[in-house]
Order: sequence, then structure tokens, then C-alpha cells
Amino acid sequence: MGDMTENNNTVDIDGAEGREGASSEQSPIEKLAIVVVTYKRQKLLARLFDSIKALNAAPWRVVVVDNEHSDDTKVMVQRFSDAVNAQWGKTEPDESGNTQRVVYAPQKGNIGGSGGFSNGVKKAYELGAEWFWVMDDDVAVLPNAIGQLAKWTPRHDVIQGSRLDYDGGDFYWQYDFIVPLGIPNPIAPAAFGPSGYRTMDTMCFEGGLFRRNIVEKIGLPDPRFFIYWDDTIYGYLASKVTDPIVVNDKIIQRTRDIGNWDIAGVRQLNSTSDMNRYHIMRNRGYMARYFMAHGDYRPALFALGTLLTALKEVIRLVAVDREHIRTGLKAIAKGWVDSRKLLHDPNWQPMPPLK
Repeated sequence: MGDMTENNNTVDIDGAEGREGASSEQSPIEKLAIVVVTYKRQKLLARLFDSIKALNAAPWRVVVVDNEHSDDTKVMVQRFSDAVNAQWGKTEPDESGNTQRVVYAPQKGNIGGSGGFSNGVKKAYELGAEWFWVMDDDVAVLPNAIGQLAKWTPRHDVIQGSRLDYDGGDFYWQYDFIVPLGIPNPIAPAAFGPSGYRTMDTMCFEGGLFRRNIVEKIGLPDPRFFIYWDDTIYGYLASKVTDPIVVNDKIIQRTRDIGNWDIAGVRQLNSTSDMNRYHIMRNRGYMARYFMAHGDYRPALFALGTLLTALKEVIRLVAVDREHIRTGLKAIAKGWVDSRKLLHDPNWQPMPPLK
């Protein structure tokens, strides 16, 4: 339920892309590792690489997790690494003594975004990263993003920057998670007020930034989600040990055009796939288990939240994915049934802390 957008104030960032050789300083964020997860989207990945090269500050590492294990992606990453080394030079050694900024991490098979972010954060952690800035391949970072995030890092350990949508308008993200129901609050206020931030109890791996001590306390992102709700739960867990915030500063723009339904001309309900629909429902089983582990599970309210989630997916099918109604309803039903199995799995354990 975290995919509604709000569109206003169009901003054009095309001029910021592809500025190879743009002047950059070392990152004001200590040992900042950008963790990118990609799968079969080389054109989008190329645009992300161009935007990283246009940053006004150089990250300590860029870890590229390739779920396709593609020769094409491997070549792209090598060229990107060569360009980054020429532009910024080498960096502080990691735990292995390597001074290359770009680290390529191909996976043996498609482990989904959840597995990709889990392995990517693990890799960056092992290299010695202090901060983790995570993102998919279908975004572009804005040139001053690191500086914008850096001003919040002295006081906060989890920071979610604001985003622009594909068309350049503001992207409304549901930062307020209603834990008893297990759903994002669709009417949480969009305005940030004079402070420029709001406290949140969720996260989005589309540009989320978090500190090493958070990973040590709550563990790695859970790869078992495969896709969907993994970042929500990671933010929920982070809220148990700190006060995560979402800030008004724009740091990233979506680069993939997704079909959507305008709601009153302000917010949008985006198109999705049957695979997403299945995992949206199935992974509520994992969500419930984490709530149980932390004393936040309320069976009746959570069941209501599951019903509301299913209704939303049916509305999405009718409004923007009508051609998939038959298969989509099957995916929703199967995910719902499988979520019940996870609720009663005697072998399930939460991800362990690293320290």
C-alpha cells in the first residue's frame, strides 16, 4: 500500500545527467556506501550511473548487486568503475585493503530486491561502510543529494529523503505506518512544517539512508520477503532502536514510467504485476511474525488490515490493471493463503542482530 504519488511543482533534472567529470568533493558522510540492486534493466542502470557521476560529492563505495549475473551488466559496471576512478580517484581502503570505489556483486540467481538489498548491505558492512544509501536501478540521484542528506546525519541514524516522480512532480510517500493494521496511512499529512522533517516508523529502499549501528542492532534486511514489505519492516525495526525521519529535501527521482490512476488529480494508484500482488499478500505473514516478536501483533486489527490490503489490490486491478483481473485475483488469493502458512511456521526466526 505504499505506492501512491502526489504530483506538483515539476522540476527538470535532465541537465544534471551524464555530466561526466563534474567537480566533486569527498562525501561529507563518513564511509558512505551506495548499494544498488539491479535486474535486467541495463538502460535504467546506465541512467543511474550517469546521475551518480554527476554527484557533487563522491561516495566512499558503490556496491552494485546484479541479480541477473549478466555479462552486459558486468561490462557496464567495469566501464562505470573506470569512469569513477578517472573522475574521483581511488578512495580509502576497505577492510580488504581495496581502494576501488566500485564493487561488483553478481548473485547466483534472482533473489529479488529483498535478497539483493540484504546481500548488498552485508557486502558493504563487511567492507567497513559506516552509512548505507540503498536504491533500485530505476531511479536517478540528484546532484546535491549527499550534501542534502549530510546535514541530518549528526543527529539522526535513519534518514529518508524526498523524491520526485517520473514526470518531475513531487512523489508522495506514505511515511506513517499503522502498525496494528499493518498498512501505511494513506492520509498522513504531506507538509513537513518548519522543521523540514517528520518522524516515521517505516522505510523505503528507494533512497533510504541508515547508519552502521542500526544494522548492528537490528540485523540485515530480511531476504525471505523476496519483494515487497521488506523495507517497511526494516524501518519498523529501526524505529524500535532510534527515531527514523523523512525529510523534505529532494534527493532522488524515479526514472521508470508506471501506469497509474489519478485520484482527485492529486495522488495516484500505480499499476503492478501479479508477482507483486502475490508477495504483497504473502509477505503479510512475515510482517505479522515480526510484530509478534516485538509484542505489536493484534490479531483482529491485523486481519482487518489484510482485508483492506486485498481490497486495495482488487481496486488496483479494476482501475489500472483490468486486463489481468483473472490472474490477479488468483495471485491475491494464493498470497493470502500462503501468508497464513507463514503465521504458523514453527521454524521461523527473525533476522538476528549483528552485534
